[in-house]
Amino acid sequence: MSVTPLAAHLSARPAAFRGRIGRDARSGHYAVPRRYRLHLATADPDCLRIAVTHSLLGLERACPVTFLSAVPDCPDGGHSALRPLYDASAHRYTGPALAPVLSDDWSGRIVSSHGPDIARDLARHFGGGRPALYPCGAESEIEAVERMCAQGIEEAAQRAGAADAEAAERAAALDTLLTTLGVLERGLGAHEHLISDQITAADVELWVALVQLDTVHRHHLDAAAVHRIAGHPALWAYARRLAAHPAFGAHLDLDAIARRHHARCQGLEAAGAAVQILDWESHAADGTAARSQVNRP
Repeated sequence: MSVTPLAAHLSARPAAFRGRIGRDARSGHYAVPRRYRLHLATADPDCLRIAVTHSLLGLERACPVTFLSAVPDCPDGGHSALRPLYDASAHRYTGPALAPVLSDDWSGRIVSSHGPDIARDLARHFGGGRPALYPCGAESEIEAVERMCAQGIEEAAQRAGAADAEAAERAAALDTLLTTLGVLERGLGAHEHLISDQITAADVELWVALVQLDTVHRHHLDAAAVHRIAGHPALWAYARRLAAHPAFGAHLDLDAIARRHHARCQGLEAAGAAVQILDWESHAADGTAARSQVNRP
C-alpha cells in the first residue's frame, strides 16, 4: 500500500522523559539484554502498541515487562507503582507517573516515557534476527500511517462523538473518519498487511487504532455512524486476522479497556454503544489463552 503523508503533525501525549537506546556506551543508554524493563498498562493504546511490538520481536527475556493495572490508582491519573521511578529520575517531579515507561534496572531510573521512541528503539536495537517491523525505506510510510491513525481515526472519532461540539463539527469529523477508513480499505484490497508482505509497525499502529475505534470511540457515536464505519469489510477482516495472532490477541483485554474508558470518560453514551463491529473476544481466542498465562492486575 502506498501512503501519502498528511501535512499536519502527529499529535502525541507529552512525555516527561525522552531518552533513547543507542548502539554503544557513548549514546548514554546502550543496548544490553535484561538491562531495561517495560512498565505497561495495556488498556492504554500507547502501551498496547509497545506490548504488541515487544511480543512480535520475542523480547520477553531480553527486556522483561511489568504489567500495571488498567485504571491508574493516583488522583492525578498516574500509577503509584511508577512513582518511585519518576521521583528517582527527576528532582521534585510533580506530574503524574504515567505509563508507558522504559526503565534502566542498572540505575533505577527512567529512560523514556515516549511510546513511539520506545517501540522504535526496541525494534532497532534488540530486533536483530527478528521480524523487521521498520523495514529499510518504509519509515515515511509508517510515519504517514501513524498520522492517519492519530488524526484521521482517533482524533476524528473523538470529535465526531463530542457531545459539546456543534452538529456541523461532528459531521465534518465523521466525514474525515470515513474518508480515512476508505483510503485504508482501498489500500488493503486483497493484501494481508498494510505496507509490506509481512507485519510491520504500520500494522501495529492501525490495529490498535481500530481496537480503540470499536471498543471506545463508538460508544459516543450514533448507530448510523457506527454502521457506516463497519461498512469497510477488508479493514475489519484485517483487524480480525491480526486479533487471532498471539502477539496481538494476547494483549487484548476488553474488560481492562472498558474499565479504563469508564474511569476516564466524561462524554455521553450514544446509540452506537449497542452496535459492536467485531466480536473481539471470539476472534482473539488464541490470544486470550496466551494472556491467561501472564499475571496481570
